[in-house]
Amino acid sequence: MTTRLTLDQCGLNTGKKTRLHRILYRHGLGNGTALFLPYDQGLEHGPRDFFANPDAASPRYIIRLALEGGFNGIAIQIGLAEKFYWDYAGEVPLILKLNGKTEIPSDAEALSPLHATVADAVRLGADAVGYTLYVGTPAQERDFAQLQAVRRDAQRLGMPLIVWAYPRGAAIAAKGGKDSFYAVHYAARTAGELGADMVKVNFPHPEKRTAVPAPYDREYSTGNAVEQVVRAANRTLLLISGGAKAGDDAMIEKASESMAGGATGLIFGRNVWQRPWPESLRFVTRLRDVLAKYPTV
Repeated sequence: MTTRLTLDQCGLNTGKKTRLHRILYRHGLGNGTALFLPYDQGLEHGPRDFFANPDAASPRYIIRLALEGGFNGIAIQIGLAEKFYWDYAGEVPLILKLNGKTEIPSDAEALSPLHATVADAVRLGADAVGYTLYVGTPAQERDFAQLQAVRRDAQRLGMPLIVWAYPRGAAIAAKGGKDSFYAVHYAARTAGELGADMVKVNFPHPEKRTAVPAPYDREYSTGNAVEQVVRAANRTLLLISGGAKAGDDAMIEKASESMAGGATGLIFGRNVWQRPWPESLRFVTRLRDVLAKYPTV
């Protein structure tokens, strides 16, 4: 088992450390691990994501699920935060997503434009901001410039910056794909180098080796891949996504491997809320049981 990064090792200013301590130790299990509920799919994928469970189309339903499920925070876009978060303000930490895009254009030159500010997050009582960074696309110069401005404001206002590091574009597709070990490893390193306080990545798949660089074209266990992704982030806390919906046992196994590899926590969205309420809570209980085995001390 890899030693887990602590807040004292992250080089945070007092505002960032205070807010991350509140997220990790006053919510969820309170043991330094994190379980986040993302709800930006209505923008990123469109309303079709709610067909499986129409109740989930209501932001109030989702925020209440985050509260009753014992999540460490919920990630939502500014329009929903303005209209719905006030019902539960202070009861579950808010991660305000600052950028987002629709799925309608191709990902070949993906760029997620800004539509909110760090100052908006402070006004709304958020404990962190989220930024989606597309690693590997031809638009990365503009993406890096956007992130620089967000990072500067987050540092000035003491707001933790969580980067959704997503490999995208034709070059990534030609080298193992967006969830290959190569792509996820590179994304974690990139987010750390660009100043993220926490980075969210997909679960790495070392078996995806088509045209990857030579060091990745060999046998790796998933556990070893996760450990190397965690190390690549350096002093940046790391979250691993639930990814595409699969059988519950398979997802719990991925969650266990993620935590055993040194991740700070998990971020599960559709895998949680694309099912009836009682079933969602049962699955969340299983995720919390995994996190309970890996306290950060």
